[in-house]
Amino acid sequence: MDLIIIRHALPQRDERAEGQGTADPELSTAGRHQAEATAEFLADEGIDHIAASPMRRAHQTAMPLSLRRALEIELLDGLREADHYSPSYVPSEELTPDDDAYQLFVHDPLAIFEPHGGLEEFQATVVGAFEYLIGTNRGNRVAVFCHGLVMGVYLRSLLGHDDPYQLTPAYCGIMRVKASTSGIRSVSSVNETAHIRHLL
Repeated sequence: MDLIIIRHALPQRDERAEGQGTADPELSTAGRHQAEATAEFLADEGIDHIAASPMRRAHQTAMPLSLRRALEIELLDGLREADHYSPSYVPSEELTPDDDAYQLFVHDPLAIFEPHGGLEEFQATVVGAFEYLIGTNRGNRVAVFCHGLVMGVYLRSLLGHDDPYQLTPAYCGIMRVKASTSGIRSVSSVNETAHIRHLL
């Protein structure tokens, strides 16, 4: 079966005061255009099933393709981003040295995984979600809308490299993985962006 794994489109900034819940931003106007362009690009690829993180930015990125293909979106908690517990979300290109997320990353890049029990535990959750999709969609082509670090740790598990940040996809960047019943997982492409390059 084929996995077509897509990072969400550009979201809005979402920063909340203490006690106001966790950040779960919607797509920005530019992000909605990216999601539409991605749907148009994937519309004729024979996709049989669509899955997504339940976080708004991923779910909303999946919606245009869902409408084009008349397929429901399966939401999987195991595809949520590593920082889903955080009260703030700042798109990476907007981060400045004054932002807490920037300072945390500079001083301890792996701190984001601590609430999950660490990097390996987060990766195991992500791999479990993909293995579930592989096991329940034999012979199908599945589009999976998720997040940068979800894609990074899944790629880390497949290629055996150490750093989950090494291969961070662009917004709506596409990664393709072929999964056989023998257990072989082959990476066909990483971070395809030609379909949204005019919108980045």
